[in-house]
Amino acid sequence: MFEAVEELIGEHADLERQLADPAIHGDQARARRLNKRYAELTPIVGTYQDWRRTGDDIATAREFAADDPDFAAELKELEARREELTERLRLLLVPRDPSDDKDVILEIKAGEGGEESALFAGDLLRMYLRYAERRNWKTEIIQATESDLGGYKDVQVAVKARGGATEPGQGVWARLKYEGGVHRVQRVPATESQGRIHTSAAGVLVLPEAEDVDVEVNANDLRIDVYRSSGPGGQSVNTTDSAVRITHVPTGIVVSCQNEKSQLQNKEQALRILRARLLAAAQEEAEREASDARRSQVRTVDRSERVRTYNYPENRISDHRVGFKAYNLDQVLDGELEAVIQACVDADAEARLAAAQ
Repeated sequence: MFEAVEELIGEHADLERQLADPAIHGDQARARRLNKRYAELTPIVGTYQDWRRTGDDIATAREFAADDPDFAAELKELEARREELTERLRLLLVPRDPSDDKDVILEIKAGEGGEESALFAGDLLRMYLRYAERRNWKTEIIQATESDLGGYKDVQVAVKARGGATEPGQGVWARLKYEGGVHRVQRVPATESQGRIHTSAAGVLVLPEAEDVDVEVNANDLRIDVYRSSGPGGQSVNTTDSAVRITHVPTGIVVSCQNEKSQLQNKEQALRILRARLLAAAQEEAEREASDARRSQVRTVDRSERVRTYNYPENRISDHRVGFKAYNLDQVLDGELEAVIQACVDADAEARLAAAQ
């Protein structure tokens, strides 16, 4: 393990020298790549330096403890600290998801339960928007189809970091990738007149947003149809063919967008969603070809499984993949998702660590 760290320290020092050269920043794409890698390596280097210093301190404390028993307690604390640093370093060296720093496109779709499911989809949207606000991320609703009672039949929102390199494990995809799956709600619906508890569900799909370099879309593979928008949208609705439907012929993926006022804007947004879906499809294919150990990780691509239950009468939130349970559902729905997500992050790290050994 520590031989690998020495190599990373050398790489970190080399990156530091390169980033100190003003000429590097003339190429913004290269500078971003170097900064990203530098940010990935910095916690590893810092933890290793702390680990080595603690080792030196332990050796010194042992010498003093031989003559002075008062140093025995300090020695014990230092040894405990070294164990913590060893474990942290081990986790930092676990292979990372290459998409962790990517922004995401998050889709929420109403499922079983009719209007109640659509209202729950709206609650999930608000939860994610509030969580993004707490993390100082930018959000942009790309496409939305509202229900009659103010919920959402489906909604797609882009979530972006506000620029600059993020710490490992703190990127948008790194935190939100665990949200994909079926989310179940148990509560008395607004449409229920007799106070009975109903169960309904909404589906969440989280896609890392693809850049042009990630996915090449051949224009000859696209069938583009235009049609008149429907629903809210101002004077242009039902008067111009501004809505766009794009079909990627090789895969059969279909994306529609009608929220923007112009056909060009809707086409750009639809292509943005299409690239994200194509990237996700390529990653899922890679997952299928991966080892059994990797496929069994919590970061599953099986979107059909029920991942979480929101029980309103008990104010309980349960994540079924990792056994997480808490009784602060009201706070979670207000955006305090961190504890739920961290439980998934920790389980994923353990699975990756086991697979790497």
